[in-house]
Amino acid sequence: MNAKHIYIIRHGETDFNKKGYVQGSSIDSNLNELGTLQSEAFFKKYNHVAFDKIYTSNLKRTHQTVLPFSTTGIPVESHQGLNEISWGEKEGRKLTEQDDKNHMKLLYEWQSGNYDYKLEDAESPNDVVKRQKEVMEQILSKTDEKNVLICTHGRAMKILVSHLMDEPLSKMDQYEHSNLALYHLVYKNGLFRIVQANDIRHLEKIQTKIHVS
Repeated sequence: MNAKHIYIIRHGETDFNKKGYVQGSSIDSNLNELGTLQSEAFFKKYNHVAFDKIYTSNLKRTHQTVLPFSTTGIPVESHQGLNEISWGEKEGRKLTEQDDKNHMKLLYEWQSGNYDYKLEDAESPNDVVKRQKEVMEQILSKTDEKNVLICTHGRAMKILVSHLMDEPLSKMDQYEHSNLALYHLVYKNGLFRIVQANDIRHLEKIQTKIHVS
């Protein structure tokens, strides 16, 4: 079986990232000026890769991140399955002290193996894996697509890479990320291996701050 190269990136910065607000899946924000520069820098570094297809979430910030590639004619598919995890009612606002306590409880439950635990009106890691799995099955079934670019979101990226690497979700935070960070995975004979992890060398010339929310 020929190898399939899967490039997974987080979207560029938005003003919600800059302010430290949670976006999740209900906030459909635009890239800010820095996010656009990050998108252009990634394109400059990786436009030599012959991407057969680009996959994004349904949210604008991923569409805008891959715009330099899509305008060259590379086909794009958007999937709700690649959306960010839903963080429930705390999306889109300044976080409170109680939010921080709830988040610490959330991380404790996930790290303890309770992948069904979630905030009110939110999603659990298992919820996210279920929808990501459906998308990845489609992507992997297309043998004519040798080089694929996936643009997704912060927590969704941690969950996705953990799942692909067959790692317990309790260890998902080992897959660190920042805006426009790259994970390059190679898929062959039913197994994935990581070639590049949280790679942001393409952003070296851009003054940026790392945001993880």
